[in-house]
Amino acid sequence: MERRGFFLIADITGYTMYLSESELEHARQTLTDLLELVVEQTRPPLVVAQLEGDAVFSYALAEGFVTAQTFLERIEEIYVEFRRAVDLMVLNNTCRCNACANVSALDLKFFVHYGAFAIQSVGDITQLVGTDVNLIHRLLKNSVTADTGARAYLLLTEGAVDALGLDSGEEGMVAHREVVPEFGEITVVVKDMHPVYEATTQVERSFYGPEDILMTQATDIPMPIEHVWNYANQSRFRNLIIGSDSYEVLDRKKGRVAAGSTYRCYHGKMIVTQLIMEWLPFERVVLQQLIPIPGRRPTQSIIDLEFTQIDDGTRFSETATKPTGPLVQRSLARLMMTARRSRTQTAMDEFRKQIIDDYTANHPRQETQGTIPSSQPD
Repeated sequence: MERRGFFLIADITGYTMYLSESELEHARQTLTDLLELVVEQTRPPLVVAQLEGDAVFSYALAEGFVTAQTFLERIEEIYVEFRRAVDLMVLNNTCRCNACANVSALDLKFFVHYGAFAIQSVGDITQLVGTDVNLIHRLLKNSVTADTGARAYLLLTEGAVDALGLDSGEEGMVAHREVVPEFGEITVVVKDMHPVYEATTQVERSFYGPEDILMTQATDIPMPIEHVWNYANQSRFRNLIIGSDSYEVLDRKKGRVAAGSTYRCYHGKMIVTQLIMEWLPFERVVLQQLIPIPGRRPTQSIIDLEFTQIDDGTRFSETATKPTGPLVQRSLARLMMTARRSRTQTAMDEFRKQIIDDYTANHPRQETQGTIPSSQPD
């Protein structure tokens, strides 16, 4: 039975040379540890199809897919965790063997394609098959590093770009062409992943202390963080959280909502502006909120949205700090915010209910990670 979906291969760069120049026992343990990390980070809606030597092949059904930004953020998160693991191995290394000494030469690259596939079972072996499956694997052999110098990169085919609705130019991706045997010339776009990791090495900032907190409210949602994050950043559901009629995003960064972007939220005739101070995918969004109270100086509050993994899903919490500004203005703002406390909790609970209902109604049953279903999802 034919299906359509996204394919992702995460392939360890430099492993063949690393293996040839290293002691086998330690090299194999390093590979095992890094592959386990990639598998662990390959989360819904992606499903691991199989391990392929030094690569992890996964897929996601088209009808159960997330937004383009969330998908790219998940890939970037896999890369960041991989690089952190390699750096930690180097830092903690006390062994003098070549395998341990050369770990820093390893990196990670990603290949994304969209197309058709079928599930084939032979004995106890189950695998994805189809022309599009063959194409993404053929693209592993390419001239990207030779032409661009990038050892760690994200490569997307035209099919993937179109299916995601991406503006590759805004994402900082460059066009590239590959001649693939049996497929001819293939147009792809490529993004260097090194700047992604470098951006995460900045010192974490603190926006407020315990004494600044006015209130914290939370709701526990029986869904993976990836799905809760994705819903929280879609217009319909974000309006629920903030109690707005609508909003618009100003100052996108390379086509994305990110630190430095601004939300302009409409509550009837009142407009509330929120500047994004921190944007950590699947973890946290910190907003500097301008409270619309007339005065010579602005009245502001920090809104901190956090996503925390718990045993049965995700804890979604919102922390608001005491407003700052002139005495009369901040006193009035504090009264307004305190009066909204119960409405804020009601909004978070309604957000929980609606995203569970939406997911149940509009997404197929997710297969267990590490297995491939043998029949069409419900």
